[in-house]
Amino acid sequence: MLSASTPVSGTTRLYAVLGDPVVQVRSPLLVNPIFARLGLDAVLVPVHTRPEHLARVVDGLRCGGNVDGIFVTVPHKAAVVALADRHSPMVGIAGSANALRRDDDGSWYAENFDGLGFVAGLVAAGHEPAGRRVALVGAGGAGSAIAAALLSAGADRLAVCDPDPVRLAGLRSRLDRHWPGRTTTSAGPELDGVDLVVNATPLGLDPDDPLPVRPELLPPGSVVADIIMHPRQTRLLRAAAALGHPVHHGIHMLDGQLDLYREFFRWRGRGDDYQTEGC
Repeated sequence: MLSASTPVSGTTRLYAVLGDPVVQVRSPLLVNPIFARLGLDAVLVPVHTRPEHLARVVDGLRCGGNVDGIFVTVPHKAAVVALADRHSPMVGIAGSANALRRDDDGSWYAENFDGLGFVAGLVAAGHEPAGRRVALVGAGGAGSAIAAALLSAGADRLAVCDPDPVRLAGLRSRLDRHWPGRTTTSAGPELDGVDLVVNATPLGLDPDDPLPVRPELLPPGSVVADIIMHPRQTRLLRAAAALGHPVHHGIHMLDGQLDLYREFFRWRGRGDDYQTEGC
């Protein structure tokens, strides 16, 4: 959020977060204070971008000589990969990206911190994923990255559900190349014996959304996590907490990404050179 104390001028470096919708995004509330603490002349702003306009917006931002990076949220994380010039191995496994950095030659380099941030948030909250049996709902952009990160962190078994069989098959194929035999897929949630269930779908953004899983079917003591940041207490988390399940809020995923963003975007503090090439 910008205020009268946040100076924006002709020297300010710009970052955009692209989504449809963007009313729920919380990254500017966390990133802009980091810029202020580091003494960086930079600002992150939300840009409402419909799917049919994504390519035009990304290409247009490339032409902005003072635009240094893009954050990507629902529903663009998979589609934006094709718009990047290069990407990391994690993006290749997940098939999605949530951050694009414009390098000195003007190219977009894509990375995905959703999974790494989610796991970092879990660990910080005392929910170590190693050796756990996990049910993941949603194989979209964020879900795919979370799947890869959970397996990399040592999750014993991962059951992924999604209504799109093509998306599921693609994700499982990519995961099996690195962690063979540890992933199962299905159209609906498989909750028997799980230690952790993760909602990586948009269900919960609207208070009238159906529940992504039925908490009453979960084993006692299993952790229920949601990646939705606003509202903080989603309908799923409220229902799970009412049944005595430990819950894990979506904001922890973003908290876990902040140090990763700082390294990726090279936010080094006052006096650093932010020169990049435009179109």
